[in-house]
Amino acid sequence: MASIPLTRSGPEDGGYFEHQWAGGYLQVHLISDVGKKRTRNEDCCLLCAPEDRVTAERRGTMVAVADGMGGVSGGAFASKLALQTIADAYYNGSEPTIPARLHEAVVRANRRIYEEAESHPEYYGMGTTVSATQFAGQYAYIAQVGDSRVYLLRDGTNIWQITEDHSLVAEQVRNGFLSEEQARTHSLRNLITRAVGTKENVKVDLFSLELKQGDTLMICSDGLSGLVEDTQIAKSLCTDNLQGAARALVGRALEGGGSDNITVAIVRVAAAPPPAQLEPGAVAVRLTRPGFLGKLRKLFS
Repeated sequence: MASIPLTRSGPEDGGYFEHQWAGGYLQVHLISDVGKKRTRNEDCCLLCAPEDRVTAERRGTMVAVADGMGGVSGGAFASKLALQTIADAYYNGSEPTIPARLHEAVVRANRRIYEEAESHPEYYGMGTTVSATQFAGQYAYIAQVGDSRVYLLRDGTNIWQITEDHSLVAEQVRNGFLSEEQARTHSLRNLITRAVGTKENVKVDLFSLELKQGDTLMICSDGLSGLVEDTQIAKSLCTDNLQGAARALVGRALEGGGSDNITVAIVRVAAAPPPAQLEPGAVAVRLTRPGFLGKLRKLFS
């Protein structure tokens, strides 16, 4: 078994969590806030940065966000268990490529949560979203289930939503039945169509993205993206101070009502990423024009 250097994950107590880290070519800042309306934080965020140079080069650095569901105890348990299982399964996985290891890691997390819910009545129906990003050299690999999101800010101005929401409202938008404005306030906007742990099997979206020096990726729960518009996200991310950017984004979500838990992980490619070969098994993201139509483009060929 490989050593799993779980640098930080949280929150541990259902409340507030904040952590920053820098290593190699990456800078990372994590924040999770309970918000204004919830009594407990059911989100979880994780940074896993191998200290061993060989492991870091071959397996990369993991940054992930999960938004749990299933009641006061179930949601928090599901999100934390999912990220812990994914990190362990990924770094100990034997699959030949990063996308394959990420996929298997999420599948194992799904099985673990599903079995826990089947065995313990108090956890019945629990599940979680997962947005896990693996940074390996000049590429980022993303595993996505649910409606947490991964954004990319490039050249300081252009922002894209890299992932595709697995929600009823997002499907209505993609099919042209709802506008962005209607989706933001729709009564069913929180109804997701895919989650980790709610069914025996799970379908995982896998993406790959070539990185450039200066890129900023943001992984967040819908407690942020549901209340803060893309233009505000881009404006907040346009700073050298990642702590200030993360706190500003959480502040904007709180000003917007703070109706849900708010979690954000910001990753800055602060130096030229080391060269690496693109590993097969994920859909290569092709950036179109920024904006809502661009973010909801069909990424699958």
